[in-house]
Amino acid sequence: MRDIPNFPSGSPSIITPSSKDSTRSASCTEQVLISMPPFVESKKEAIRKSEKSKERLSVILLDQGLFTVYKRLFVTSLALNITLLVVLALKKFQYAKHRATLFSIGNLLALTLCRSEAFLRIVFFLAVKVFGHSWVPLSIKNTVTSILQSLGGIHSGCGLSSLAWLIYALILTLIDRENSSPDAIAVATAILFLLWVSCLAAFPLVRHVHHNVFERIHRLAGWSALALLWVFIILTISYDPLTKSYHYKLCSRLIKSQEFYFTIAITVLIILPWITMRRVKVNVFSPSKHASIVKFQGVVKPGLLGRISPSPLSEWHAFGIISDGKKEHMMVAGAVGDFTNSLVSNPPSHLWVRTINFAGLPYLANMYDRVLVVATGSGIAVFLSFVLQPCAANVCLLWVAKGIEQNFGKEIKDWVTGHPKEKAIIHDTEVLGRPNLPQMTVDVVKNLGVEVVIVTSNPVGSRDIVHACKAAGIPAFGPIWDS
Repeated sequence: MRDIPNFPSGSPSIITPSSKDSTRSASCTEQVLISMPPFVESKKEAIRKSEKSKERLSVILLDQGLFTVYKRLFVTSLALNITLLVVLALKKFQYAKHRATLFSIGNLLALTLCRSEAFLRIVFFLAVKVFGHSWVPLSIKNTVTSILQSLGGIHSGCGLSSLAWLIYALILTLIDRENSSPDAIAVATAILFLLWVSCLAAFPLVRHVHHNVFERIHRLAGWSALALLWVFIILTISYDPLTKSYHYKLCSRLIKSQEFYFTIAITVLIILPWITMRRVKVNVFSPSKHASIVKFQGVVKPGLLGRISPSPLSEWHAFGIISDGKKEHMMVAGAVGDFTNSLVSNPPSHLWVRTINFAGLPYLANMYDRVLVVATGSGIAVFLSFVLQPCAANVCLLWVAKGIEQNFGKEIKDWVTGHPKEKAIIHDTEVLGRPNLPQMTVDVVKNLGVEVVIVTSNPVGSRDIVHACKAAGIPAFGPIWDS
């Protein structure tokens, strides 16, 4: 591993208070980079939570900007398809006139690729291998990171585009209904309805307010549409407009059909996560009522995330993975919802897992030479492996959390405090108060001379840190609403 430059005199150090003693607190406060007043809890907790929820929704819908990379990719993919449809309507693109359903299925394949964790694992791996060299300009690395983080924009754009192509195909079919299968028309209409429902459920406001409803509708509508897509292809290929009947010698026609191969690809990508899931034994313990730690057997590379579930047909939950690189890995789950609270109150002995762990924004830290990763609370999980295992980048950790040993356990505290001060900067808000984390991040970057900042926090915190860094001319990335 390449060396990280040492802190200059007066730079931040590891802060790991283990006592509430006032003398100890004063001593620790002198070590912190920026001394801030202690955080005072609101007297009206219900009002505070309501305001926090509204602020989170504001961040999701508005505060991440009108011209983000996500929105640009969405507009680009949608505009490209609309342009092709306009050209087709002007009778300048005759190939598509008889292939409208192929373009609809092609968009479905593109959106499936943008959400396939197995495919994206390969894409992220190749991105790190190709661009993760010191001689690659930082601007190119930042562009690659922005695009890979925002592939959901292509997913959304292709989703609406598939609807547009399917509507166009249905219009053409109804015009020529004498030579079309009535059963295929009915099935295509059902697919159109399912895709429309899926798109409505994925609308940002609905997805935020009713997330579980979104997940279940999106999943069930997708499965149903895929099943009907196979029915549609078989009906279309086997229909004879001359006799107005179906024949069953499909093989020769199927192998000549582009729609058939696209649908096979979609099916494989959708089924793959489900055939790789396993029910495994886990060891769950809770250092406090605020968080639980789930341990598994096996080593995982730094920066990867995993999914676990108590009931695989209804819900899956993604968490960052901590691995010591020796024999096991773990997930830290903050108790913020029904499932995570149940891990504390009723720890299971087994959970369902997907054996293919997926890559997200944290994995792209491997693409840079010098990185500062910033985490709050249980967001530490996805970054701690960088401290515990050798990796391609020099990674420094800035972690702000409340009651570190009490809430996250002695094992995690010992891990982060057992490293040199240039590797881990820990701020316990229970003793030191809540810091001005955006300014603290900027000051740490200036001391360390890192290339990029990667953040894992709540939407409001991530927004503030990223904005502060960019205002100071520092490249920074944090979760987006569709991460």
